[in-house]
Amino acid sequence: MFTTDRHSALLVVDVQRDFCPGGALPVPSGDRVVPVWNRYLAEAAQHGLRIYASRDWHPRDTRHFKEHGGEWPPHCVQNTDGAQFHPDLRLPPSTVVISKGQDRDSPGYSALEGRTADGKPFLDELREHGVGHLYVGGLATDYCVKHSVLDALRAGVRVTILRDAMAGIDAQPGDVDRALQQMQRAGADISPITGS
Repeated sequence: MFTTDRHSALLVVDVQRDFCPGGALPVPSGDRVVPVWNRYLAEAAQHGLRIYASRDWHPRDTRHFKEHGGEWPPHCVQNTDGAQFHPDLRLPPSTVVISKGQDRDSPGYSALEGRTADGKPFLDELREHGVGHLYVGGLATDYCVKHSVLDALRAGVRVTILRDAMAGIDAQPGDVDRALQQMQRAGADISPITGS
């Protein structure tokens, strides 16, 4: 599916322990995306695409959590097991990790709000490397994937959604379908489901 293109990159959104079955805020069947991602990651690495992986990296006292007035139970707290990437996710050593959700007053849904390990805003990182096209998927379709895609599009980055490499929460029935429609209306391309 990928071609050798230094202007394209892969963005794996929040495939973390806490968002998978057994975690603090599991996406139903969230771990089913792991083998799909491993195929995409291997192919992208083979074609020399840059690879980014975002992660929720919340402080313990964020207002994003219910106990501090937010919507969600504690999850992906900095330096906890739940904040680690899924153990079976095969991220290449060259993967650039984007941490988000570190602001106590913001949920940090979008990877575009995140920063690299040396503190560089993700959008600056993309521009510095001439990345104008992102292939995006991960967890969850109707939250962090959606916000990341919409922010990327607003910033002028072309987006292809890897439909088979993401899963959603669907808190209200139809949320996932509405999120896909919203991303498509905003200009995202949606790849066909490739199967296993």
